[in-house]
Amino acid sequence: MAINLPGFCSPGVVKLTLGLIALCIAGYIVGPPLYWHFMEGLAAVSHSSSSSAACPSCVCDCSSQPLLSVPQELSNSSFADCAKHDPLVSEETEKNFAELLSEELKLREAEAAENQQRADMALLEAKKITSQYQKEADKCNSGMETCEEAREKAEVAIVAQKKLTAMWELRARQKGWKDGAAKNRAES
Repeated sequence: MAINLPGFCSPGVVKLTLGLIALCIAGYIVGPPLYWHFMEGLAAVSHSSSSSAACPSCVCDCSSQPLLSVPQELSNSSFADCAKHDPLVSEETEKNFAELLSEELKLREAEAAENQQRADMALLEAKKITSQYQKEADKCNSGMETCEEAREKAEVAIVAQKKLTAMWELRARQKGWKDGAAKNRAES
């Protein structure tokens, strides 16, 4: 049983419709950013072409040109006012700037001196503690040396005492002494 589809449901028409939908979605996503970039570029081009035709390029280094050599094409008096150099204002500004810098320098010097004083105090405290620990270590080492000497002397004394004891025991056995006889006498 075959299904008859009308002409607008054929596979070619469906592919074409899906392609158009894809193009519309892509245009919807990519279109606005492209439009704004295009408009910005167009505005920049039109601004640069209109500004270059109306006015020649300006020399902006006011200190190198005297104030009276302002081109006649510029009728704006604010340019002349802007280019004036007021020595009182600049001197006052420089003094204020110098005062601020010297004040900041004094603050930093005070802070550095305070930090140095804290560091010196910490170093002194560390030296005191180190000295204290060194004294304790010296006492400990001295005590250890004394103990070691005493242990060595005790070992020598024990060895000598064992020799003496062995000699007396040998003499006592030679004279007839027995271990059991001494116990029996002590009990009676």
